[in-house]
Amino acid sequence: MLCLCSDGLTSKQLLEAAALYAPRGGHAALVVTADRAYRRQDKNVPRCTKELEALGLTAHCFDLDFSPAEQLLLFDAAMFIGGNPYELLDSLRRANARPVLERFARERLLIGWSAGALVFCPSLDLIDRYTPEMNSPKLDDLTGLHLTDTQVLPHYAAFLRRFDRFEEKAAEYERETGRPVLRLSDGDGVFLSGAGGPLLVRGEHHKEG
Repeated sequence: MLCLCSDGLTSKQLLEAAALYAPRGGHAALVVTADRAYRRQDKNVPRCTKELEALGLTAHCFDLDFSPAEQLLLFDAAMFIGGNPYELLDSLRRANARPVLERFARERLLIGWSAGALVFCPSLDLIDRYTPEMNSPKLDDLTGLHLTDTQVLPHYAAFLRRFDRFEEKAAEYERETGRPVLRLSDGDGVFLSGAGGPLLVRGEHHKEG
């Protein structure tokens, strides 16, 4: 099961939905590679650890820049935190992680939020329309891991007020590519599997405003 969300499992609704797919008593990899500056010291690590513990999972920090992607298969679930999507995509490519993550999403619970969600989508082209300056690895090819055909746009309600022409650029992307954009605000997420359609979960959005 693949879960793409805006800022983690930050709503009651998302936690309840994720609990249906999380094996209680299992172990989860908390993948911190998207934050190359802080990694295990990322400010979101304690919160994400608590979210995984709420699912009955024991969390372990994992970094694809220092551990082989195949070691992810030792875990029952995985959560990829936010950070820089370009740097994360660069690390995933260098680690040849796509085959491992394809298998992981088929057999276990794979969660990505913010940058961690964007890299699992078809492309980073959408986010590149807002923050091209984040492309520190200077990637020319913005193709994502494409674990799903669904293209998400995290932090929608918050960024709608922060970026100029935020919604207009999303609509332009949809027209130019023919690919619908699923707008996710903090607390929202979508669960995707090979069987059946997507399960969209809307949170209470209590953190915004």
